[in-house]
Amino acid sequence: MASSRQPNGASSIHQAKDGRWHGYVTVGVKDDGRPDRRHVTRKTRADVTKAVRELERQRDSGAVHKAGQTWTVKTWLTHWVENIAALHVSENTIDGYRVAVNYHLIPGLGAHRLEKLEPEHLERFYKKMRDNGSAAGTAHQVHRTVRAALNEAKRRRHITENPATVAKAPRLEEEEVEPYSVEEVQRLLLEAERQRNAARWVIALALGLRQGEVLGLQWTDVDFEASVIRVRRGRLRPRYQHGCGDRCGRKPGYCPQKISIRRETKDTKSRAGRRPIGVPDELMTQLARHKVEQDSERRLARDLWEEKGYVFTSPTGQPLNPNTDYHRWKDLLKAANVRDGRLHDARHTAATVLLILGVPDAVVDAIMGWEPGKSARMRRRYQHLTGPVLRVTADKIGGLLWPVPDEPPAA
Repeated sequence: MASSRQPNGASSIHQAKDGRWHGYVTVGVKDDGRPDRRHVTRKTRADVTKAVRELERQRDSGAVHKAGQTWTVKTWLTHWVENIAALHVSENTIDGYRVAVNYHLIPGLGAHRLEKLEPEHLERFYKKMRDNGSAAGTAHQVHRTVRAALNEAKRRRHITENPATVAKAPRLEEEEVEPYSVEEVQRLLLEAERQRNAARWVIALALGLRQGEVLGLQWTDVDFEASVIRVRRGRLRPRYQHGCGDRCGRKPGYCPQKISIRRETKDTKSRAGRRPIGVPDELMTQLARHKVEQDSERRLARDLWEEKGYVFTSPTGQPLNPNTDYHRWKDLLKAANVRDGRLHDARHTAATVLLILGVPDAVVDAIMGWEPGKSARMRRRYQHLTGPVLRVTADKIGGLLWPVPDEPPAA
């Protein structure tokens, strides 16, 4: 039996009694503190030496799989989303991750061994999603989620390469911008006057605040003297757990004794999101009237009122639920006999009006809360809408200042 003895921790090669050659390489330390020694075996010394050198190369470049649990895509994604991502991202972000993981990735790819997942598996999966009717945005969100999850797996040496960085991402079609016309906005505002919390829709259509920003507004954010609203936080979608011990047979959100397990708001995450916005006098007057109406509701509710300082509330002072708010928007569209549209289209409308009015780009960015790296791209999405309007306006000005001369009378 031949052997090549090396110092402790160094690679070693020896020949066993059966004639096969064996090599051992220390690639790191196991979770329990013991050396992580990997074993390779070949028929000849030359072959085992080559295998040992390759394993050493992988070790030195950080490309050796970490010893321990053998992960499947399902077990890794479940562990990542609940035990890693949930501790470090916002509530809204983790909600999106959970949907991508539990409703798309695990059913579609969960049985694969993690280290055996290939870019082609992902690309075929994205195509299947689109063929089955998933929107391009949904497929793209799934891609971003699995890329983040596999980046973490690579960082922890459960895999050596991230196939999601190689796979072609689903093509994300540019979201169609469909602002409402001036006539449609006027009909919406007229109908909103007949409903509770009318100013909520005026703020959306005139100032372009996001849904969460409007529902997160508190009276301390409204400066009536300066005619300014300060955006500081956003409303989060509520999340509940059973308060009945799961005996009611309903989903947690419909449990008669439901318990909220999520904070109501979170501070805006970017400097661009935290912003003051100048408010037209007409809207400030409407907000003052809304405050008086809220005071009346507070007196009517008496002990049922829970004072939290929100501008827009339920009849008992609670912040509005984003899902309820969405359905109120749909009801408003129907009542005003205005075409159906997303709540985000109200924000598109405000942005388009600002650009048509020729408001400087920097001011538009500040009002809309667009981050510097995204502002130019966001403005470009509206150019095909504002261009024709500006052209018509220019033609009217030209016609007024340089009228076409009358043709001379026929001889």
